[in-house]
Amino acid sequence: MNTDAERIIALYERHAEAWVGARLRESGLYERGWLDRFRGLIPPGGSVLDIGCGAGEPIARYFSESGHAVTGVDSSPAMVAMFQARLPGRRAVVSDMRTLSLEALFHGILAWDSLFHLNHEDQRRMFPIFRAHAAPGAALMFTSGPAHGEVIGRLEGEPLYHASLGAAEYAKLLDDEGFVVVATLAEDQTCRGRTVWLAQLR
Repeated sequence: MNTDAERIIALYERHAEAWVGARLRESGLYERGWLDRFRGLIPPGGSVLDIGCGAGEPIARYFSESGHAVTGVDSSPAMVAMFQARLPGRRAVVSDMRTLSLEALFHGILAWDSLFHLNHEDQRRMFPIFRAHAAPGAALMFTSGPAHGEVIGRLEGEPLYHASLGAAEYAKLLDDEGFVVVATLAEDQTCRGRTVWLAQLR
C-alpha cells in the first residue's frame, strides 16, 4: 500500500473548492481536441461515463451541452455535490472507481486525470472495470504518465500522488480486455503535457 495513494480521496475532499476554483481559472477547454476525437467514436447523444468527474467543469459540461447523457463518478462527496449543482438532471454517483459497479453500459468511458492517481496494481485492476461498463464498440480514453513510475505533486501544499505504467503494459491491458488503441500521444504539448490514450472496444 502506498500511503500517498491512499490519501487521495480525503485530499480531494478537503480541497474540493480550491481545486475547482483553480480549474475554472484556467483558460479554455484545452482538452477539446481529444474530447472531440473521443466523441467521434460514439454515437450522437450516446451515453458517457466520466470516472473522476470532479465538479463537472468543464469536461462533463462539454459532453452534456453536446447532447450526451453524462453519468459522473467521483470518490469525493463534495465534488459530487458540486457536480449536481452545476449539472442538474445529470446523474452523479459517489464511488471509489476501484469498486465501481453501476450495472449499466456506456458508449464512452472517460478517466481523464483520475486513473493516474491510483497505484500501479490498482490501475491494472481498472481495465476489467472499464470493460464491464463498455457497450459494444465503446470508446475509452484516459490520461497517464509518459513512462512507468511514480511522481508526487502538490495540492494546496499537500502531497498529491500520481503513478503510471509503461506504454507497452497499457497497450497489453487494453488488448486483454478487447480494446484497440485508436491513438496515443506522450506528453502532448497541445494538452499541457498530458499523455493520452484513446481506445475502442472491438
